[in-house]
Amino acid sequence: MGHDGWQVPAPQALRAGPGFDLAALDRASTPGWSGDREAGEPHAAARGERLAELQELLFAHGRTGGTRSVLLVLQGLDTAGKGGIVRHVIGAVDPQGVMLRSFGVPTEEERAHHYLWRIRQSLPRPGYLGVFDRSHYEDVLVVRVAGLVPPEVWQARYAEINAFEEEVTASGTVVVKVALAISPDEQAARLRERLERPDKHWKYNPGDLDVRAQWPAYEEAYQAVLDRTSTDVAPWYVVPADRKWYARLAVTELLVHALEGLELSWPPSDIDPAAELARLDAIRIPQPGGAAAD
Repeated sequence: MGHDGWQVPAPQALRAGPGFDLAALDRASTPGWSGDREAGEPHAAARGERLAELQELLFAHGRTGGTRSVLLVLQGLDTAGKGGIVRHVIGAVDPQGVMLRSFGVPTEEERAHHYLWRIRQSLPRPGYLGVFDRSHYEDVLVVRVAGLVPPEVWQARYAEINAFEEEVTASGTVVVKVALAISPDEQAARLRERLERPDKHWKYNPGDLDVRAQWPAYEEAYQAVLDRTSTDVAPWYVVPADRKWYARLAVTELLVHALEGLELSWPPSDIDPAAELARLDAIRIPQPGGAAAD
């Protein structure tokens, strides 16, 4: 067992490799993690601090000519916890260095372009941590299940998406793709809570039940995504989402791993710290009453 509770590193424990069977996944399991919630929550908080440090380092590089960035892609059925990941995991870092985009039904302008157009417009600039709440994968998930385009159209998109992500990674962006996998029972409990609590009504969308009624079709669509688009340059990580604390812990760990993999150090500076300190000490600001500050 690792000293921090990970028996197997998160990227290794969660990667959807060849032969991965989504239907066989226990959505309440905690792959790679040996501890319980009592151990997981403080560990996630500590790793959140590390994530914040690494994100600041990335941001500093972007401000000084660096070309690297990180993109977190979040996919999952309604109530799987995408918003919670954004709030609790991404919320731990400096928002100045985050580019967050949610993808819903395409606008009229977006429909007038290729489906990847709006994705390209939202890619993180150098130095930024980008977050996609849903993504281009809607065009092989919702589009497929709802029959919005002919099968030959969405079937061709897997290879197109792979080529697009290869291009993105080659330009300097590390892509971390996370599929949050929730069980039908847990989803029902979360939907019920949204209906029974007035403070949750705003989260509820009647369309969520329409999607739930098509559960087998979505499972099949997600399995195809994992089979066809989990590549060496942009692998999928499948995170069991019934335990919110674990999902947040796992995504934090995946991001820390991605940022540490960049092996960045603080960018060099052309300032002379000693000379600037001397200038700072030499400046006297008048205080109220006419006295200068020490």
